[in-house]
Amino acid sequence: MTPPLFLAEAAELTGGPGTVITVSGPEGRHAAAVRRIRVGEIVDLADGWGVRSRCTVVDTTKDSIVCEVCLRTEEPVRGPHLTVVQALPKGDRGELAVEMMTEAGVDRVVPWAAERCITRWKGERAGKALAKWRATAREAGKQSRRSRFPEVADPVGRAGVADLLAGADLGLILHEEGAHRLSEVDPPTEGGEVVLVVGPEGGFSDSELAAFDEAGAVRALLGPSVLRTSTAGVAALAVLQARTGRW
Repeated sequence: MTPPLFLAEAAELTGGPGTVITVSGPEGRHAAAVRRIRVGEIVDLADGWGVRSRCTVVDTTKDSIVCEVCLRTEEPVRGPHLTVVQALPKGDRGELAVEMMTEAGVDRVVPWAAERCITRWKGERAGKALAKWRATAREAGKQSRRSRFPEVADPVGRAGVADLLAGADLGLILHEEGAHRLSEVDPPTEGGEVVLVVGPEGGFSDSELAAFDEAGAVRALLGPSVLRTSTAGVAALAVLQARTGRW
């Protein structure tokens, strides 16, 4: 089983073997009090931007662990870059979608206030909801032992989604009337960016489809069944990861 992963500041992970790092604060308390990490155990420390240090725990307190670096690595950026534009689901299904997509290797998640979304991010609620998505990505990145965590961008509207699709090497819309199966679409296998749009439970509006068609997006069919908006993204990511060779 891979070692547990905890977050550390980038500045703390610059040293090679023999460097001693103290993990304190919330991460240290979680490691020492919740995970009950003990002296002699192996842990990974990561900054969320690709740097990982494999360490041996040499000391613990009630709210921190002291680690000695055994090996330091930097994970290269893998291509193509995978962005999922996620329509806002109801309730806590947004966090569920972010969690699963992070585990499946998404590089960026963009919240989208689609016309037929029931959920609306407004005022103070918008900031809190976005913070929850970002915290979920962080925790899911740790749980899935990722060195490089996904970005959760600021929310966009229809025009913002169209701009993302137009600027991508491959823009995709999951649509039940798509002319192409997602498993048959040829994505770039090196570099570049794939932007995948997941619509709301109520489906895309005609004006949204027109804007995305004009931006050059391909309508793709995921499969014969209709998935919830909170699960379609992770299913599509699995297909794309295999098609691009990232998996």
